[in-house]
Amino acid sequence: MKLHTKILLTLVALFTLSFAGFEDAQASKAADTDVSYSAVYKVAKQNLGKPYVYGATGPSAFDCSGFTSYVYKKAASVTLPRTAQAQYNAGQKVSYKNLQKGDLVFFGWNAASISHVGLYIGNGKMIDAQNRGVITETVKAPWWNYVGSAHVVNFDSDNDTDD
Repeated sequence: MKLHTKILLTLVALFTLSFAGFEDAQASKAADTDVSYSAVYKVAKQNLGKPYVYGATGPSAFDCSGFTSYVYKKAASVTLPRTAQAQYNAGQKVSYKNLQKGDLVFFGWNAASISHVGLYIGNGKMIDAQNRGVITETVKAPWWNYVGSAHVVNFDSDNDTDD
């Protein structure tokens, strides 16, 4: 391999690696933040019925990741990445059986093609922004292909708000 090709490949690898920890750092910072689940739930519930608009980040309309970003920013001063895929990549993965209220639930074809996110509120339900607006629905609804879940913050001990 020619020297300039090796140098170019090395530079590309270093450039790529320099961004590898960026989203993980956001997730770590968020996961270390103790917040109140009831505050997150309250903000989410206050936005039920608002319309879905692709690319909208609130407060009058939302898309799915705009909704989750808005809720966490407003309730807990936690900044989440803007897209559903980036939120999935940044969060600490948890299995469905270990879901906690306030975790994010993700949908798509697979982990590399996340296209939707919702806020888990317990009992198999989530609040999400989708074509019917901001609504409460079941995580395992037949029109969603559940891919995974992520823990984005540590909640205080008030994780018992019921819907």
